[in-house]
Order: sequence, then structure tokens, then C-alpha cells
Amino acid sequence: MNDGRMSIRKLTLEKLMDDADDAAQVRNGLKRDMPLVPATSIAGRALVTVIAIMTFLASLTAGAAMLIAETSQDWRQSISREMTIQVRPIVGRDLEAETAKAVEAARSFPAISDVRAYTKAESEALLQPWLGAGLDLSELPVPRLIVLKLNSGAQLDASALRQALADKVAGATLDDHRLWLSRLAVMAKTVVIVAVLIFLLVLVAMMLAVGFATRGAMAGNREIIEVLHFVGAADQFISRQFQSHFFRLGLRGGGIGGGSAILVFLVLGTLSSWWRATPGGDQIEAMFGSFGLELKGYLLIALIAAGIAVTTGFVSRIIVFRHLRRLS
Repeated sequence: MNDGRMSIRKLTLEKLMDDADDAAQVRNGLKRDMPLVPATSIAGRALVTVIAIMTFLASLTAGAAMLIAETSQDWRQSISREMTIQVRPIVGRDLEAETAKAVEAARSFPAISDVRAYTKAESEALLQPWLGAGLDLSELPVPRLIVLKLNSGAQLDASALRQALADKVAGATLDDHRLWLSRLAVMAKTVVIVAVLIFLLVLVAMMLAVGFATRGAMAGNREIIEVLHFVGAADQFISRQFQSHFFRLGLRGGGIGGGSAILVFLVLGTLSSWWRATPGGDQIEAMFGSFGLELKGYLLIALIAAGIAVTTGFVSRIIVFRHLRRLS
């Protein structure tokens, strides 16, 4: 019995000495040139690709949301400073004379800075996108439009203008675009909210990928991690090794994805400037803007890429630290 106990103690002591030697070798290697987590591996390259794709999608979503918000704001500001008077043709009434009366009534209000009445040819040209070109519209009761521009910061009494038009002009109606403004605001907010949700989903998917990659790296280096932990290596030291490794991967993937997104917006901005001279390009720019981000948009993409790199390192550190706590 005594011989058996002596043998067990001897084996235990030898195991501890071997573990201590292994830990010392690992520590020395880490201090010199051998990282705890391999710098290059198939899993690491795959994670860089995933982070690059996620960063690219997140940057495109954020940039598109910014473009839509800015274009919507421009639309609302432009529409809120304009009103439209529509003069409908009435049998027995001279349309030109009624249009002149409406113009005179509108100019009597000091809040209105400019009044422009569309000619018959201009009014008919407005119908071409729906009816097609080359049609004879002389027999159709095409109304005449009058565009009113308001002074900046001025408040127009729309009720008084409507009453003046009703008293002086037959078939005249005033449109203050409130319905269009409300619909445009709702549409823009909905698109921005959807973009934010997509952005958050992309971030969640990326964090899950980082979590799986961290656990895979821990499984591949489980023996080294446990030896370092049991011989007294600080949990902060071990988790910091993983954090720095995954931060570098996140920085590389974020740089690739963010740079690709910036390149896409630069190309779209250049193409939109080429399309601007065409009729279709003018309509696209009026609806969706120039597709070119301003400086703050590119700074936002750079911030997203940097934030993803920091998040990647932080997530890996938390996962490793919790694992080490469970070993204690």
C-alpha cells in the first residue's frame, strides 16, 4: 500500500512539473514570437471574409438611409415653400382671363414672393409622361397651373387665399401639399427605420460569427489555455491575447468592407453626375438624390468599420473571460 501511494504521488509531482515546464515554454514563446492564437489560419481568413461582407452591407444600409433622409428633407423643404393653384376650364369662361385673375389675387399676399403661371403648352407637356408625346390635347379640358413660392419664414393665411380665389376666380382651387408632405414624411421615416433594423441584424449576425470563431479558436488551443490558467496565468492576459487577435481580424475585415462601400458610393456618385444631363437622370436625381455621400457619410462608414473592429475584439474577450471563470 505504501509503495502504491508513493507511486501515485510521484506521478502527480511529475505531471505538475511537466505542466509547469509546458506553461513556462508557452509563456516564453508568447513573449517572443509565438502567439496564443495562430495569426493566419483558414478559420481566420473565413472570419475576415464574413466581417468584410457584414461591414459592406452595414455601410451600404447606413449610407442609403442617410441619402434617403437627406433627399426627403430636401423634398419637404422645397414642397413646404411652394403652393399650387389649379384653374379648371369652365364652359362660358375665358381660361386665360381666369388665370390672370388668380395670379393677381395671389400677388396681393405679401407672404408670396413669386407667382408663375404655366402656359397652355407647358401644362400639356406635364401630361406627356402619362399620356405620351404627339397627342393633340386641344380638345381636352387641361387645367392651368400656377406655382406660388413663399418667402422664407413667412406664414401665409391659406384660408384667406382660398376665399379670395373663390370670390374672384371661377374653377380655382388651392393645393398646399400638406397631404403629400405627411405621406413623404411617413415614407422616409419608414425607410430609415427599416434600414436601422437591417443594420442591427447585420451586427447581430456578425457578433454570432465572431462568437463561433472565438469558441473554435479556444477549442483548438484548449490544452494551452488550461495549462496557463491552472499554473496561475492571469485571465486578463489570456483574454487579451484573443482580443488583440480578433481585433486585428476585425480591423482587416472592416477596412475591406468599409473601403468597398465607399468605392461603391463614389462610383454611383460619378455615374449620377454623368446621367444628370439626360432626362431620365434628371428624374432619378429628383426622386432619389445624387447617390453621392457627403464627407459626413464617408466618416460614418469609417466609424462603422472601426466600431465593428472594436466590437469583434470585445466580444471575443468577453467569451474567453467567461470561459476562464468557469474553469476556476
